[in-house]
Order: sequence, then structure tokens, then C-alpha cells
Amino acid sequence: MLRRSFLSLIVPAAILLGTVPALAENRLALVIGQSAYKFVPALPNPANDASAMSQMLTDAGFAVTAASDLSQDEMRARISDFAGQVAAKGADTVALVFYAGHGLQIDGENYLVPVDVDPKREADIPIQAVRLNDILNTLTSVPSRMRIVLLDACRNNPFPELSKTAGHGLAIVDARVGAPGTFVSFSTSPGAEAEDGSGANSPYTTALLASAKEPGIPIEDTFKRVRLAVYKVTDGRQTPWDSSSLTDDFRFMAGSASASPAATPQPAAAKRTVDEWKRELQGKPIEAASELIVVDGTDESYEAFAAIFAGTPRGLQARDWLDRHRRMVAWNDAILANTAAAFRGFLAQYPDTDLTATARKMIERLRYRPDLTPAAAVSVPATNVALAAPTCPCNAAPPQLQKADAPAKKRVDPDPPRRAGKRPPRVVVEDDVVVARRPPPAVVDEPVGPPVGIGIGIGIGGGRGGYRGNDGGGYHRGGY
Repeated sequence: MLRRSFLSLIVPAAILLGTVPALAENRLALVIGQSAYKFVPALPNPANDASAMSQMLTDAGFAVTAASDLSQDEMRARISDFAGQVAAKGADTVALVFYAGHGLQIDGENYLVPVDVDPKREADIPIQAVRLNDILNTLTSVPSRMRIVLLDACRNNPFPELSKTAGHGLAIVDARVGAPGTFVSFSTSPGAEAEDGSGANSPYTTALLASAKEPGIPIEDTFKRVRLAVYKVTDGRQTPWDSSSLTDDFRFMAGSASASPAATPQPAAAKRTVDEWKRELQGKPIEAASELIVVDGTDESYEAFAAIFAGTPRGLQARDWLDRHRRMVAWNDAILANTAAAFRGFLAQYPDTDLTATARKMIERLRYRPDLTPAAAVSVPATNVALAAPTCPCNAAPPQLQKADAPAKKRVDPDPPRRAGKRPPRVVVEDDVVVARRPPPAVVDEPVGPPVGIGIGIGIGGGRGGYRGNDGGGYHRGGY
């Protein structure tokens, strides 16, 4: 009774002061910090980052499971257990995963690196590491309201031999291709590398801790602030990135609408053209203009800025960001197509990049796979008439299709009377099309069973799954 009376007094007061999160849903978090790598130099900050994030998320109403320095088996087990916790809580659950440590891309796939990996070649990474798409697919396999994945994992590739052939940073992850309600944030943009930082925490985690603690800020605005803060503290060397398919509102900390102008949801602004951005940026101080494009994060804003401030350090940074972004989009398209022709097209457009070696390897790997282009596809008539080769070794003419005044309803005429040595063709009418099939060889009068129909169908299909490539719904932040 005493405890209940105390809570009845303190909770309303805390809500009025805006110091506790909105608790309309269940909140679960898994926080992983990987510092003590066994076969590469240790990372000083991930353990600190994980500890600070665990405290912030606890303050935000999450039930936090914290883990550090996990092997591959331990990481897989923790992720599986976490998915089980989410499933037990039910569909009205916000599931959040924070990971700090090494991450890298191999063949267009992103991997989180356990502390016990010791690869001798690229092919060892898929066996020894944990694929990011497996984590995302595990989370979406259980009912939940929202999935938030925060990755402070874009540090430099720690394996010298692999860094000669693998691409820099992480590949694009398109949250929109999966189930709605997913938010993914990287500590820097795809294809770039993040800094571990010289303080107690990385630049990304430092900015996230500060922005998430502000009451009443929607998650999209929280990460706009993270993006700008990291850009400033790294002098433009690092710009976080995120992708979203969220359909519901989310705030780390509760607060009234008056707590912040950004707390009131605003309608999405129309995307501006390059010329419109040029007019917006013209005459502004370069630092003020750079902050505008970093918060916006679109190609159009970066292209306008790079043109207006060409030759300046900030202008060169913007051009580098834009070129890398377009290259990573082209790389993602090639990975999605997964054909030798697609990778040859990428090399024709970008012949000399950190992804050149991987593209050539993929071409060699796919050399025996046929490229199924739209031109090779056979259109299926609306009448669903299947054309098949003759089934007997005779020089028969191909089936003839002709239009007839017949009703759309399919009908098959009964077999006509048998005659010695002759039998007229069996006629099938399907949706106003008469299919006259070649008559069978001559027969003699003998008991015959019911008519037999034979149909042959051929289907060709293929595809590549994962969190990539769909343009349905949602939106991207930070340029994607």
C-alpha cells in the first residue's frame, strides 16, 4: 500500500514535468557493445557506448538486456532470446537493438563482427560473423509494433587483407523493403567509415544520448539532430544516415507538444528541385547553408550546395558525399539484380573504386548463370492458351489459332462418332479463341476410353531476398 501510494504521487508529477517516456506500448531493448576483440586491436569506446545507451533507454522506459564482447554463438543466442521476449510481450511492442563495434560489408551484405572472428579470407566472414539481414528478419518474424536498429558499426575494416578487396563501410539497408514499422540508423553514410572518437563515447553515441533525452521529440527529428551534431563535431568528415518505414509516431521521452516545436507532427514537405535549393542557399553563409543540406539529406540539396560553393572545403565534402551516395545506390541496384550484366554495368559506370574487386568477383561467380532479361520473357495471352511442341515424331504443322464467334464460356464438344480410319480433330473453345488441335493418327474401330487431355506448363523464376530494393512506402533520411 505504501509503495502504491508513493507511485500514485510521483508518476503524475513526473509526467507533468516531462521526465518519463510515453508508456503506451511495451518497450524492449537489446544493447551490445563489442570492445575486447581477440585477433584485432580492441576498440575502447563500444563498451562505454553500450553502458551509456543502456542507462538512457532504461530512463526511456525500455526493459534493457545488455551484453558485451559476444562470440558468434553468443550473439546469435542473444538475438534469438530477444526475439522470444518480443513475441512474449505481444504485437504492441517496440523492439530496439543497439550495436556498437566492428561491422563490414562483403559482397554487398553487411555483417556485425563478434569478438572471436579470425578470418583468413573474405569467404570466412559469412561463416564467422553475423549477417545484419538475419537480425532484421528475425525481428520481423515476430509480431511487434515497431523495430528500431541503431548501428554504431561503421568503423574501419580491422582486417588488413580483407580491406584490400572489400568495400569501405557498410552497404545500403533499405528499411522500406521489409515489414512496415522499421527504423535503421547508421553512424555514418553507406560506403563511409565512422570514427571511434577520442572521448568516452563515439561521436554518434554522444549525439544520440543528447538528442534522445530531449522530451517530446519525434524519432525522425531526433536523428536529424544527431546527423547535424556529428557533422559538426567531426568537421564534416562523418554524417549519420537512416532509413525508415515507420507508420506510427515514436518518441524516446514523453513531453507535451509545447516542449519543443518539433514535437508537433508536421506534414511532409514537398521535395525541392536543385534549382529551388540553389535559390534557397544563394547568399547564405557557407556554414549556415551546409547545416541546411545536412538536415535535409537529399541529393538535390547536396548538388545545389556543391555547385554554389564549388572549390571550398565544404563544397568538396558535399561533392564527395554526393558521388559516394550515387555510387552506393548503383551498387545496391547491381546487388539486387545479381546478374553478371548488372555488375558489368556498374563497372562501366564506376570502373575504379573500392568496390571494383568485388564487382569483378561477382561477375566471375555468376558467369554460368543466364541473364533473364524482359526481352526473353514470353507474354502470356489473356486467353491462357498454352503453346506446346508436338508430342509425336511426325512432321505435323503447328497448332493454328483462329478467332471464332463463340461465347466466353469454355466448352469442349463431345467426341463425334468413330469412323474406321478417321477421326476429326477435337475442338476446345477458350475465351473466344478456338484451339484446333492436330488430329491423332488413324484408328480402327475398337473400344475407347474417355477423352484424355494433356497440358504442359513451363515456369521460370528467381529472386534475391533481404532488406533491399523496394520503393514502396516509407521514407529515407540522410540522403536515402
